[in-house]
Amino acid sequence: MIDVFDGQMHLYQMGNKDKTIVLLPGLGVGLPCADFSPLMRSLGEEYTVVCVEYFGVGFSTLTDRERTCENYVEEIRTALSNAGFEAPYIFMPHSISSVYCEYYASLYPDEVHAIISLDGTSTAYIGEDMPSFVKSLLGVAKAQQAIGLTSVLAPLTANKTELLSYGYTEKEIDDMIAFAGFSINDNVLDQMRNTAEYVKTANGKPYSTNVPYYKIISKQTYETKNNQIKLSPEVYQQEHLQRVGATDNYVVLEGTHFIYLNNAEKIRDITDEEFER
Repeated sequence: MIDVFDGQMHLYQMGNKDKTIVLLPGLGVGLPCADFSPLMRSLGEEYTVVCVEYFGVGFSTLTDRERTCENYVEEIRTALSNAGFEAPYIFMPHSISSVYCEYYASLYPDEVHAIISLDGTSTAYIGEDMPSFVKSLLGVAKAQQAIGLTSVLAPLTANKTELLSYGYTEKEIDDMIAFAGFSINDNVLDQMRNTAEYVKTANGKPYSTNVPYYKIISKQTYETKNNQIKLSPEVYQQEHLQRVGATDNYVVLEGTHFIYLNNAEKIRDITDEEFER
């Protein structure tokens, strides 16, 4: 637990090598330190691997700070520094966290060795803001949590056999199920409401040509039309790859949006190649 601004952020480490990989979670993951564990065990054989849990996520406390792209970057940077980790880092963000990492690299390119995004959100496509009535409905999830509905549903939707095959331990699965019932709070809801603003902020700065970017895309994401995005899935991805200078630096892997679940060894191989650059 690391003191960061007005609260504490939880950082979880595996491995203790010279080069540091920073894992950052996507939206709605209740306990990232457990969710990333099989991947962390694989990477931890050759690297220092640290998972950062944002305010309101996992074991981290809540914050009164606004949920802006700028604040997420400064919180990541401060937490890592206060915990004693030294840049440059290789960032490995999932989903929306890729947006924060792009912005981080634009501001502090000397602190980023590379970004390897795990089915990361595009900063080349600026969609419409979430409608006000949809934002108002997000509070329903908090109400469902308060009456215990999410705690009841979490065990029913978890496939323990499949998770064990991915390399999770029984304890990690039980912990993820427990936290899934208590993962909604004001910080997380604000993060959900502001996703379009994060993309706009990152898009407002050119991506640093000095920071290599490698994008791991799930086949499901690459082939499935998202009705909230006007572009085809392939064009959506290709425009993002052009923005970050990675038109020849990506791979499409079998799997869902949570691409790290069944691809830990492949992700480690890609990481080894990036560190050799």
